Amino acid sequence: MRIGLGLPQLGFHVTGRAIASFVRSSDSIGFSSLWVQEHLFYPLRNTSQYSGKYGTEVHGAYRSFYSPLELLSFAAALSSHMMLGTSVVVAGYHRPVELAQRIATLDQLSEGRVILGIGAGWSTDEHAQMGVDFATRGNRIDEFVPALVRCWDPDPVEFHGAFFTIPAAEVQPKPFNNRRPPLMSGMRSAAGLRRTARHFDMWNPTVGTGIPIADNLAWLREHQPPGATPMRLITRVYAARPAGGDDGLADGLDRIRAGLDESAALGAEEAIIECGFWSAITSERDWESLPERLAEIVGDYD
Repeated sequence: MRIGLGLPQLGFHVTGRAIASFVRSSDSIGFSSLWVQEHLFYPLRNTSQYSGKYGTEVHGAYRSFYSPLELLSFAAALSSHMMLGTSVVVAGYHRPVELAQRIATLDQLSEGRVILGIGAGWSTDEHAQMGVDFATRGNRIDEFVPALVRCWDPDPVEFHGAFFTIPAAEVQPKPFNNRRPPLMSGMRSAAGLRRTARHFDMWNPTVGTGIPIADNLAWLREHQPPGATPMRLITRVYAARPAGGDDGLADGLDRIRAGLDESAALGAEEAIIECGFWSAITSERDWESLPERLAEIVGDYD
């Protein structure tokens, strides 16, 4: 099982220098990938269902949040072999042509190292900020993904749907070597799983949450289109719970190891370690030293 890392992205202690050191160290140690997520702002009065509950205060780490694709571009320039992934960008904050061009540009600059993870999102406040009706986000994804992929097909590109229309046009650049970047789903509702089976190559659940991952993965593989490559599993492992609370596991390295053990038992091809919510990370120096602290884990799961 390969091990990837969430990039320094959340919190006021994240700096360009810390990110650069983190990327160079992760690349030299041999971590397989670097990952980002997406949010827009920190609502002082949250009206959304956060971590499955209404009225839950959004984690304070979100008060400062580096933009995902710019951050991945920076990481691409500082690394040589690691894959670069979004886990995840929110479909409602983008348009198909815009995101297709940005991802293809990053894929060209990194010589084919991009994985595009897409989710439906949970923030009604952020969807409103982007002028998207939160209630339509699922149906919108059903058009968004085919329209996005169409932009990477040979020109001319054209698409007509209820949400998106692309007139006959040339859309450039195409991804590196004209290879479509893998598409990864962060969705886990019943409707989201149906969309995952229909449109995506990979599934990205979080371990340790009680979700029946093995059963859902089997269902996804059973319901993929005929001839599709079997759904691939990439898990997320948190050093600390994003919504807080006590689930009987200590924050930090013990939680990470438990998550990696569960991921390996599920047959995941890769696990992403996310430390952005960990209270032990409080400074630029903590981020810089983190890859070394996690280095012993790489060998344990090769």
